[in-house]
Amino acid sequence: MEKKKVLIVTQEMQPYTALSEISEIARRLPQYVQEKGMEIRVLMPRYGTINERRHRLHEVVRLSGMNIIVDDDDFPLIIKVASLPGARMQVYFLDNEDFFKRKSVFEDDQGKPFDDNPDRMIFFCKGVIETVKKFGWSPDIVHCHGWMTSLVPLYLKTAYKAEALFQNSKVVYSIYNSDFHKDFDNSFISKASINNLEESDLVGYQNGMGITLHKGAVSMSDAIIKGSETLNENIQKELDTLTVDKPILEYQGEDEYLSAYLEFFNSLLEQPVEE
Repeated sequence: MEKKKVLIVTQEMQPYTALSEISEIARRLPQYVQEKGMEIRVLMPRYGTINERRHRLHEVVRLSGMNIIVDDDDFPLIIKVASLPGARMQVYFLDNEDFFKRKSVFEDDQGKPFDDNPDRMIFFCKGVIETVKKFGWSPDIVHCHGWMTSLVPLYLKTAYKAEALFQNSKVVYSIYNSDFHKDFDNSFISKASINNLEESDLVGYQNGMGITLHKGAVSMSDAIIKGSETLNENIQKELDTLTVDKPILEYQGEDEYLSAYLEFFNSLLEQPVEE
């Protein structure tokens, strides 16, 4: 029987970053799922804070060389890879000098979010899908972790919906207690309208008062996992109104989440793919 394939898309992961609870979950989950018989690929950004020598990153030339267009500008996409310590698994890093060379992740040394965080996010989300296309690898589950991944569900369901590789993919979005995108302005909507998307295709990412990445990602995903034990009131309200007809896995404690996530994946794989 062919192994089921799970793509983990994450904004952070130990031992490369230790920004939030996402880092630990994204480290433990893929190894656990792989040990339970599934095939895994992990993609994350190559932040400038990641020590390439210590973690033995090296460029994958056959995957690099693409350009990703963001707001009518071309940005080279470089793919690097490292073997995850303590696991028989590789992690792929998406890199670009303009977006990721800086020595901090989302904020400058004054604690101010980078003005180009929306552009970095669009580059990463589109780059993830283009990289998987280069793999020629068709994921059964695409599991997204963190606000920086929140355009992946939209792109898979719209701009890339005709791609054969993703025809049977179930998209899962883990929602965490972060509103880092609160500083995004409405120019984000036009920038994120890639591959002939219309701005109306991104209506789910707006709430009349600003940009709501979690709302958009939840609305475009097939299933939701509550990754944080508590969510702020606005995020919880969005979750309650958008998940009426979607499978949702409630928050699982540290000792339970690995087996619970695997069971959740298996339940989704048993469901027919919607046309």
